[in-house]
Amino acid sequence: MKRRVVLIGFIFLLQINYLGAQDILTLNDCREMALKNNKSIKISEEKLISAQERRKVAFSQFLPNFQATGSYLYNSKNLSLLADDALLPVGTMDANGNFTVRADQMANQFDQYGRPLDRNGLPFNPKTNPEKIIFKDYAYLPKESMQFDIQNVFVLGIGFTQPIFMGGKILELYKISKTMEEMAKIQLDNSQINLLIEVDEAYWRVVSLVNKYNLAKEYHHLLLKTNSNIEEMVKEGIATKSDVLKIKVKLNEAEMTLSKAENGLALSKMLLCQICSMPISKEFTLSDELLNKDIVINNDINIASAINNRTETQLLNKVVEISKSAQKIAFSKYLPNIVASGNYIASNPNMFNGYEKSLNGMFSFGVGIQVPIFHWGENYHSLKSAKIGVKIAELEKEEAMEKMELQINQMLFKVKEANKQKILATNNIAKAQENLESARIGFESGVITTSDLMEAQTAYISAKSEKIDADINTIMTNVYLEKSLGNLSVKNN
Repeated sequence: MKRRVVLIGFIFLLQINYLGAQDILTLNDCREMALKNNKSIKISEEKLISAQERRKVAFSQFLPNFQATGSYLYNSKNLSLLADDALLPVGTMDANGNFTVRADQMANQFDQYGRPLDRNGLPFNPKTNPEKIIFKDYAYLPKESMQFDIQNVFVLGIGFTQPIFMGGKILELYKISKTMEEMAKIQLDNSQINLLIEVDEAYWRVVSLVNKYNLAKEYHHLLLKTNSNIEEMVKEGIATKSDVLKIKVKLNEAEMTLSKAENGLALSKMLLCQICSMPISKEFTLSDELLNKDIVINNDINIASAINNRTETQLLNKVVEISKSAQKIAFSKYLPNIVASGNYIASNPNMFNGYEKSLNGMFSFGVGIQVPIFHWGENYHSLKSAKIGVKIAELEKEEAMEKMELQINQMLFKVKEANKQKILATNNIAKAQENLESARIGFESGVITTSDLMEAQTAYISAKSEKIDADINTIMTNVYLEKSLGNLSVKNN
């Protein structure tokens, strides 16, 4: 058994020397590595970049939109304005510039009074009945002269559209995109804060398990020493084999506890490595493993200011802003839309100077206005729904702020309670240590039984374990309080 104690002590010294060569990480080191390499933070950063790009897209709606078009069209047939060859009657132009027909240009018969006669021999007035005129001369118009080649048509165009007034919806959409960008930034901050909390929890869990592991080794060492003493007492006839069996049972339990603590410590270190993006098998020690961190309690607390500093409140404010912009967009449906446009269109063939097989075009500029009149109450109900959305957002904000105020008060209570528990745990260690020393002296004097000694040892180890839990709880409740007060941020890291 003595050799076993020596061997364990030698292994313990080797572990100390090995740990001394390991990397020593502080809480800030772990936070910085997590913030630099964590995937969720990178996702939030990409979302922020995406929101910035959407804001730029929204700003582009203020500017004119230029577009160019081009098309080619093949037609299997040409156009013809005449179905057949045409004959056009030949007349003359009077002094007033009107078309008329002289008597010598008519093939009609005339009566004795010089009036033209129709085909039935009845007189008529050429001005009121021109269809009864029989023309003497005709102009020949062949069908081919009125045919147009449109088998290959090319059209080119370039133009712009400039919104002048759209009821304010473009401005509000830009405000929404800008607010969404700000929300993405706040969500990034919130993700960073949540990551800091996650790192702190993993960090202090490792610290707790390191101390629990060391405490398990201390308890195991006490039992080994007690077991060695009892074996010597059995040889001297002072103790019985029953005492040896009792200590063996406790020793086995301590070894199981030590194994569980070692496994739990290894797993908790792996989790911290994963959060900080370190290799899972990386060996390290933490600078706060001695649990000598001083906690400064913040007694100067302004709850109203703390609520306003929280990212949740900032996000809720942005939601209210977006809902108000949505209300203005709904109201813009009542207002006219005014748009200016300009275009240049060219085609081949073209008809700007007769029908030509060449590329030619023209410019055009204009202003258009669209005024909504009536659409069965659509705009009214849209506006009413948007107003309700603003009210809902404001009520949700008020409800959330009330819950945040309750949370802050709860955390203040938990911090005070954690400090009380820490003081009590510290006092319990002193009492348990004094009780253990008395039990050891009584056991060596033969006044106290083995069971009483082991009970005192268990009470001492339990008191130290409670002190570790109290220290960790004090640290974490203070971290949660800082988060609830809105004081925890990357800038303060």
